[in-house]
This record gives sequence, C-alpha cells and structure tokens, in this order.
Amino acid sequence: MRHRKKLLGIVLGLALATLAMDTESGSAATTTTTITPPGGPPPGPDPGLARATTAGRAGAAFYGRAFDTCQAPSADTMRRWRESDYGAVGVYFGGRGRACPNQQHLSRDWLRSVDEMGWGVLPLYVGSQSPCVVAQNKQHVRIGQNPARQGAREGGDAVGKAQDLGIAPESPLYLDMESYRQSDRACARDTLAFVRAWNREVRSQGYVPGFYSSANSGVRHMDEARRQGVDDLPEVMWFARWNGEPDLYGEPALGRDAWLPGGRIHQYAGNVTERHGGRTITIDRNLVDAPVATLG
Repeated sequence: MRHRKKLLGIVLGLALATLAMDTESGSAATTTTTITPPGGPPPGPDPGLARATTAGRAGAAFYGRAFDTCQAPSADTMRRWRESDYGAVGVYFGGRGRACPNQQHLSRDWLRSVDEMGWGVLPLYVGSQSPCVVAQNKQHVRIGQNPARQGAREGGDAVGKAQDLGIAPESPLYLDMESYRQSDRACARDTLAFVRAWNREVRSQGYVPGFYSSANSGVRHMDEARRQGVDDLPEVMWFARWNGEPDLYGEPALGRDAWLPGGRIHQYAGNVTERHGGRTITIDRNLVDAPVATLG
C-alpha cells in the first residue's frame, strides 16, 4: 500500500509540475496545435508532434491552424489574437490582382514583430489570373498573349517584393490563382504555362513555389498535370474547399500520395468573422501542413 501511495504522489507531482509549466508559458510563446483532421493522419509520424511552429528559422515547417485576411492586421491586433488557436497568418504581399493592394501595416517591421510573437507567415502573391477566370472582379488582370514570359516576369516580381520585406530564400511564396474554367483547354494550357514559368523563376532564385486555388479548378488541374508527368509544378498545394471541416489528406481533387509530407494547406471556411482579444476580423480558416516564411 505504501508503494502505491508513493507512486500516486509521484504521478500527481509530475502532473502539477506540467500544469505549472503550461501556465508560465504565456500567450506570446510559440504554439504547436495538434489536430488529427478527418481523413486520417498523414503517412509517417504524427505531424502534430514532429512539426512545431518555428517561425524565423530556415526551412521552418508548420502544422496547425492559420487564418488569412485581405488586409494584414495591425501588430497590436496580431498580439491580441495570440489568445486564439491560430498559429500562422496568410498575408497578401504582392501582385497586380490583390483585392487589398494598399497594405497599411505590412512591412519589414511588421513581419519582424509578428515573427517575434511566434506567428508563422504564409506569403500570398495575387498576380495575373487565368484567361477564363470566373470572378468578375478579376477580369481586368487576366493573363495576356505570352503566358510563359508573363509568368516568369511576375515570378521575378514576387521574389523582389518578398526580398523587400525581408523574406529570406527557402521561404514559400504562394501564387493565388482564383477559380477558372479548367474545361476550356486553350485557357487551361495558357494558365499552366503561366504557373510553370512563375514556379521556375521563383525556384531559380531560391524560394519555394506554392499554389493556391479552388479544389475543383486550379488544384484539380495541377494534379492532372502531375499525373501526366509535367514538370515545374508547385511544391505546396493550398486548396480551397469551403466544406467547414479541415481535411488535409482526404481531398478528392488530389492524389493520396501527392504533395506529402508537409506540402498541403486546406482552406476549409471563408468570409467568417471571429473576435479574439477584443479585436474582430473577417477571415478565411485554414489547416496547414506546410512551410512558413523565414526572415533574412
């Protein structure tokens, strides 16, 4: 009996010590969010254990929840939102197709500040859009007559804009290509030529080309190209399927073995309003198993 009581005391002591450590960590500490999404865990070790949020380090990987919003929030708002369960933020850092081209807060100082708070950053570039883009507000920024040349030029612009903000090589840069009519073969051909050229240019300058699009258009298109053996494809796939449930590994538009490990982001809800730390933002919700930006 004495041995049992002694063992129980040791277990209770360890539990209290762990609770004290958690309490002392504070809201500014780096957060690792462990989530097993519908569709099951990825192959290999549980990424919630194997990958922590490690902003500011070359080759940093992130597994957990992220939000993106049109206008980068103020540093004070980002500080207040540390009480949420988000650990990364998507920011629209460049491109002629941005809905919010005048970013009031996004700067080198802002990135350094949120990095020190422990946030991971997912840089999004909204450049020229597919010739058969669906959204009416993107018709004026469609890809022109020479998709490959234009893609290379905008890839170079993305790298330049990233460098201006202090985003270092080995960071991901995510090309935002809004929903388009993939069934239009000529349009799909030109869109793919643009994307591949953008990827080549970004990769040639030491950055990681990622790709954001709707699951049923751009993402499905990229996976079909992968199956056909096309090269110069994105290294990270950020797919929008607003079904309300995060599912990185069961996405029907992607092959089960494609863009794994550490190469997927699921945007599972959009245009939702949340309030944390007394600040309200309209956001899109994401589950991430992918790299985040590093600072030079």
